[in-house]
Amino acid sequence: HLNRELQKLLNPAGEALERGETLLRRGDKVMQLRNNYDKAVFNGDLGRIVGIEREAEELTVDFDGRTVSYGFDELDELSLAYAISVHKSQGSEYGAVFVPLHTPHYMMLHRSILYTAVTRGKELVVLVGAKRALAIALRNIRVERRFTGLKERLKAT
Repeated sequence: HLNRELQKLLNPAGEALERGETLLRRGDKVMQLRNNYDKAVFNGDLGRIVGIEREAEELTVDFDGRTVSYGFDELDELSLAYAISVHKSQGSEYGAVFVPLHTPHYMMLHRSILYTAVTRGKELVVLVGAKRALAIALRNIRVERRFTGLKERLKAT
């Protein structure tokens, strides 16, 4: 998994808290995975782990100067965020963005997705992968139809 590999490179030292296959360390970049109105943190918010208190079973994350505490039983609300999806990055900007382009991911090779990915980078954007994948993405302007069931749900009310 890319996040684990990047964590090994970018934040390898220190004591880790193990949760399933994920290791969480002080200094790790994390993302909130769903809205938590009680804590005033929302899906897609990015922060850094600033503390792990084993005795209190509490992990603390700094979200742009605001600290939020999580009980160990709430850690499923967080994931490592060294690498995130284009979808999760919408509405945000980053100093550097690396965009993988590979033909096995052909379902995601759309011009609009590539545009979103490239426009997230403020200072540096690096496209990594196959020229053929880039060509596919640039040619693919087809809008995929989404099947949300919204129409049927609205009719039912």
